[in-house]
Amino acid sequence: MRIRIALSATLAALGLMFLLPAAAHAHGDTLKVVVTGQRTGHVTADITWENDGDAVDETVAATVNAVSVDGSRTMGPWRLVRDPAAAPAGWTTAEALPPGTWKVSVEVGFPALGKGELEVGVPVVDPAPTTGAGTTATGATDSATGGTPAVSAPTPASASASGSGSAAAPAPSGTQAASGGEGAAVWWTTAGVAATALAGAGVGLLLRRRRMRGACRPS
Repeated sequence: MRIRIALSATLAALGLMFLLPAAAHAHGDTLKVVVTGQRTGHVTADITWENDGDAVDETVAATVNAVSVDGSRTMGPWRLVRDPAAAPAGWTTAEALPPGTWKVSVEVGFPALGKGELEVGVPVVDPAPTTGAGTTATGATDSATGGTPAVSAPTPASASASGSGSAAAPAPSGTQAASGGEGAAVWWTTAGVAATALAGAGVGLLLRRRRMRGACRPS
């Protein structure tokens, strides 16, 4: 009985030993590595078996290296981890590349060999606008200073207009007074000339009468 159990276990172990190489041979001996780009600076890649395109179920031993296009900066080596936001074949890095253009290379050593390369551009992300800024006189938010800017006092146009109007108002009365005074002076001058003429005429008339009376007297 014990011999039969031992023989069955041996046969099962031998069967597993033959099945595992057969399964590995079905996938192939190499991996297809496609660097798909980046997401917020994290390198993304798809890794599948080159023979049948199946996703890799095992843990992948891979290294990620990045070099700037001018060769002045290098990042890595980093390792790949499962990408929960992608398909089963998706992998990514826990670390993120800084903004710039990078030549990224991914090399896989387990469970099979594979390599992929891509030039990746990481854009500069603008900071989010701050909140709680003040409001200008027109009701718009002053985000630059973060407060309410000083509002200059309005020009007292109405006051200056009314003031200039009140200052200019007496001008007509002054003109009227001046014209009235001139008219009075002319009138008095005319009246004086007339009176002088009348007086002269009266004196001349009296002198003429006296001469006539003297001529009529007997000698």
